[in-house]
Amino acid sequence: MASVKKKLWENNGTFSSNDGIRASSLNFEKGQRTIHLQKGNGFKRKTQTHPSFNDSFEGELQAFLIDEDALHTYDDLTKVNPVTPTTVLKCLQARYRAKVFYTQAGCTLVALNPFQPVPHLYTLDVMREYHCATQPQEFKPHIFVAAEEAYRNVQGQVEPANQSLVVSGESGAGKTWTSRCLMKYYATVAASSSSQKCQDTVERIEKRVLDSNPIMEAFGNACTLRNHNSSRFGKYIQLQLNRSQLLVGASIQTYLLEKTRVAFQAANERNFHIFYQMVKGATEEQRHKWRMSCDRWFNWLPNADKTLEEDCFEETTDAMTNMGITKEKQEQIFQILAGLLHLGNVSFCPPTDESQPCDLQEQSKDFLQSTAELLQMPQEQLLSCLRLRALKAGKQSVLLKPCSLAECTVRRDCLAKVIYAHVFDWLVAFINNSICADTSSWCNFIGVLDVYGFECFALNNLEQLCINYANEKLQQHFVAHYLKAQQEEYVSEGLEWSFIKYQDNQSCLDLIEGSPTCIFSLLNEDCRLNRASDAKQFKARLEKELSDNACMSWDKFSEQPHFTVSHYAGNVCYQIEGMMEKNKDPVPVELIHMLQESQDPLLQGLFTHHDMEMNSSRGHGKVVTVVSKFKNSLESLMKILHSTTPHYTRCIKPNPECQPLTFKKEEVIVQLQACGIVETINISAAGFPIRIPYPSFLQRYGLIVNSRMCRQSLNGNGPEADKDILSPTVADVLSVVLRSHPLETPSASETESHSSLVHCGKTKVFLTHYMLELLESQRDRVRSQRAFCIQCCWRRHYRRKQEARRRAVVRIQAAVRAWLIRREVLQWHEAANLIQKTWRKWRTAMEALAETELDDAVDVKEAPVYDPAVRESGSVQLSTCPEPVTVRAWPLGLALASAPSITVAMTASGFQKVMSLMACLKLSFRSGDYKVETNQFEQGVASIRAQPQESIKLHLQRSPLLYADICPGSKGDGVTGFNQILLENII
Repeated sequence: MASVKKKLWENNGTFSSNDGIRASSLNFEKGQRTIHLQKGNGFKRKTQTHPSFNDSFEGELQAFLIDEDALHTYDDLTKVNPVTPTTVLKCLQARYRAKVFYTQAGCTLVALNPFQPVPHLYTLDVMREYHCATQPQEFKPHIFVAAEEAYRNVQGQVEPANQSLVVSGESGAGKTWTSRCLMKYYATVAASSSSQKCQDTVERIEKRVLDSNPIMEAFGNACTLRNHNSSRFGKYIQLQLNRSQLLVGASIQTYLLEKTRVAFQAANERNFHIFYQMVKGATEEQRHKWRMSCDRWFNWLPNADKTLEEDCFEETTDAMTNMGITKEKQEQIFQILAGLLHLGNVSFCPPTDESQPCDLQEQSKDFLQSTAELLQMPQEQLLSCLRLRALKAGKQSVLLKPCSLAECTVRRDCLAKVIYAHVFDWLVAFINNSICADTSSWCNFIGVLDVYGFECFALNNLEQLCINYANEKLQQHFVAHYLKAQQEEYVSEGLEWSFIKYQDNQSCLDLIEGSPTCIFSLLNEDCRLNRASDAKQFKARLEKELSDNACMSWDKFSEQPHFTVSHYAGNVCYQIEGMMEKNKDPVPVELIHMLQESQDPLLQGLFTHHDMEMNSSRGHGKVVTVVSKFKNSLESLMKILHSTTPHYTRCIKPNPECQPLTFKKEEVIVQLQACGIVETINISAAGFPIRIPYPSFLQRYGLIVNSRMCRQSLNGNGPEADKDILSPTVADVLSVVLRSHPLETPSASETESHSSLVHCGKTKVFLTHYMLELLESQRDRVRSQRAFCIQCCWRRHYRRKQEARRRAVVRIQAAVRAWLIRREVLQWHEAANLIQKTWRKWRTAMEALAETELDDAVDVKEAPVYDPAVRESGSVQLSTCPEPVTVRAWPLGLALASAPSITVAMTASGFQKVMSLMACLKLSFRSGDYKVETNQFEQGVASIRAQPQESIKLHLQRSPLLYADICPGSKGDGVTGFNQILLENII
């Protein structure tokens, strides 16, 4: 932003910290200098009269020009002070010497043709640098700056609008190259997408859009005296963008192809590039097929030995292939073009008998045969159509009249022109079908206009008149859109403005196309008359009807009929001879019928609907002339330009010889004066380039103040809101912005500083670029603050929501854990109750059993009879009993712990059981105190006559208790487990 301020308040430029915005106009006759100061609420006119103004002005001019080393640093000519043709010319010359070829001149970009390749200016890295820049205007002037500005304006700051880049200039000034760079730029920056499918589609469209250039240049450009690659047709290319600003398609509209160049080339000029590409780039097989040997010479191919960069046949064929034109279709096109070259070598000689048709020259017979074979039509029919014309009486042909020698030549040329024009139109239609997107898939477009430049040759005819007329229309569009309309708008909106004079070419346009009488109307009227054209008679009529127009003049001493038109770029003398015939552009019906009967499928298809077009044009009762069709197409173009936001690029030709880095002042100054560069600079320096209606201004910048009135005015009244309602809100917005950005101009008053940046008119707000940047900066700041507030509120809401969720989760977890613990505790209680119940039941049973068994062991006195099964299960022999007493398993511990003098006899099945029992009792088989004997294998009764010295633990394989490992308690005597349970009441 600081750099922008520096540009605005630089003292050595047009802007002054003390005077605000200043525009100067000079009046050398009166010795006055009028300075336009923007102060207060508008502009004031201040006239300074100097006794010796010329001396003071020369001194100021010399002071500016004395530092020549600094002249090339002026990127924008609005900073030049004073603004004169001399200072502008000197700055451009200094920048051209420093190899700086682009300079900003207010709203216009001036491009000087270097006439040599400068590849480092147009690389992909440079394109990305300008495209990714936040403020491309702060970069050095470049064609990419204008391209990027148009690209960003498609989705504009205030109102999205279609854009047009108007590239104008003389022939050879570099318009075609500039248009090519623009298309390459848009194809590069508008081709990025995250979707692979969309990326492939965009790349395909990008490649086809770029491949259309070499095709159109090969078939529509030619080498002229002023330019090696001169466009001989006008074209307006619409680059179609979708809502994401991606390139989805394109369309090409062409205007007035110079088809006469096929059959006529001026001295030191060439035919269309495609013919030379075929001759120099064809293979041997193609040469043989086209009958074009290396030593063959063609009348319509002059200067064939001159080699140009554009003579690249392979590049053209590759582009046609990428465009989708098949090899078969390409061969058909080139075969037709080869036939036209052979047709140019067909010539006639006067007949010996005037009643007979013209004779064909001997050397032309082979060319006629080759032409008929290449165009696939009968040779006799072709010769008959060239030499005889049909005369009709009523609805039937009555005779064939021989043509004169001149008529034969005209019919031959007419055949070549109509074929080439139809081939060119077919190519344009094919390209449009290949690259044009559906209407529903795109919403905006950027148009690139490349038309033929202003031309003035030694001999000028209808082609030059139409070309210069197109340039006059474009100049008028620039004048009406910028120089004239802008100043008139300042006055209508209430700004105090003193008009800056400029060259208006409206009188010249009235001479060419005005009503009721003009050059075009007289030409059309003469062509509608069924009579032979007379150049002298037409000149006399021009003198009679248009002698009052100051733009028309004649050379009374010239023998040739002519007229001179004073164009904005200079005077051009036009030859009247042949102008009416070219305007009629008649095509004999027999030629069309012959082409429709051709065996070539492409040639036959080109003229299938030609009869319908001719009948429809005749149905209106008037002849459709060349100038009528061209005028209608040009008017449709101007409607498109008026509906878009234009961006002007003025291409300047530094020297007429096309020499690299050669700057001729007299050549450049004429072009600067013709296109009104100086006036453009003055108006740009003194005016407001940005004008926004109140509703649109508040719709975009009303959020800065966030006023209720702003919302009500927009929502309630809409775009038709009253100025009295909107004006205070607009003033509030501007005051907030200006208070937030104090200007670095302490010497200037606040009112003067603010009025130099913005002015409120009756219905619009007038802004400078710097003020627009301030508004955008403030708007971004307010949006950032509000976005931050929204983010804070959202984060607070999100954190609160997250905290509520966390608390809910904690409650749920606590409830689940409590339920699980309660369920587990209940299970524990149930288990404990079961253990207690089972334990009580078991204890009661054991007490009863122990009591019973002890009672039985004491009372047994008699020797019972023992059953073998009882003896097998186990027995205990007491000392008082001669026979072992049957004892169950559980009182064994009691028996061992009671009397030390008893003998215990136990029987167990199997050796493993015996050893397990002994191991559990922890008794050895032999000891000094007792002996253990076993009666397992009928060896007697085992007895133990000793009291155990330690506690006895009895381990069973299956316990009657579910929780046998839980001990009721422990005592100091060391007796635990079941022994404690069984013996607690005995020991």
